[in-house]
Amino acid sequence: MRRAGRHSRQALEGSSMENGVGQELGTPQTPAAEGTPDPHPSRSRPRLVFHTQLAHGSPTGRIEGFTNVKELYTKIAEVFGISPTEILFCTLNTHKVDMQKLLGGQIGLEDFIFAHVRGETKEVEVTKTEDALGLTITDNGAGYAFIKRIKEGSIINRLQTVCVGDSIEAINDHTIVGCRHYEVARMLRELPRAQPFTLRLVQPKKAFDMIGQRTRSSKSLSEGRVASGKETLRLRAQGPATLEDGPSPFEEEAARRVDDLLESYMGIRDSELASTMVEAAKESPSAAQLAHDLDSVLGEFAFPEEFVAEVWAAVCLPKEAQQ
Repeated sequence: MRRAGRHSRQALEGSSMENGVGQELGTPQTPAAEGTPDPHPSRSRPRLVFHTQLAHGSPTGRIEGFTNVKELYTKIAEVFGISPTEILFCTLNTHKVDMQKLLGGQIGLEDFIFAHVRGETKEVEVTKTEDALGLTITDNGAGYAFIKRIKEGSIINRLQTVCVGDSIEAINDHTIVGCRHYEVARMLRELPRAQPFTLRLVQPKKAFDMIGQRTRSSKSLSEGRVASGKETLRLRAQGPATLEDGPSPFEEEAARRVDDLLESYMGIRDSELASTMVEAAKESPSAAQLAHDLDSVLGEFAFPEEFVAEVWAAVCLPKEAQQ
């Protein structure tokens, strides 16, 4: 696998939407003396240059040289002269708050990145009249948890001020910035019934054509996924980013099933986590082995045994049926 390219000049361009990634050649090498082998290839490895805008409106920026989401946010922030902590999340190929286009751990080489930044802060009082609030939580990989889905007919659905894309900044004045999605979901589950609590939310800054929008982000078979077979840049929490082929139809379907299980058991959706679990399950001969493997690398999630068993079945049983 090839690593993402080196750092280079970052520029703002006047064009509004030129979709895709540029591949620029590196600095030319000095020719070798006549009669001696050239230690350098005639073509340098191409740098991957992605195009980006602020979702509420901006010139187009060019970024490169990042290996994880935090570095990606830093690159975007440098281009537009803002703090990386201003960025709540990114979507691919749309400026709208569309959770089906949310940037996860993979970016297609032709994807255009839109950064959604902090907008207005609001506080909402909620009374938990049922065990489930009707929220599905995800996070941006850089310290902000936010609402990915609102269930129709739920407690939260009846509160018109709460929207998909809102970042949860505090629960009862207790800041949760820096918490992972599963931690926030657990905090909300453990709140007592019939006792009011306060959510402090930060909504993404909106362009004029997005004012008044309140989506519940219905499920989609292609949610959070790139096209099958499409080459992508895979971002990793540890280690360098790598160029990989997009997921196969089997891997895409398995990841969707695992993401559904994450929502059902833990109240979160995380396409990158689901893909990681699919990769682990494919190498595990049994659910017990998968539980051991997941505990060694993702122990902080404390996955229930029945959840791990369903993950293994979702990945391995369809795979066996195809053989």
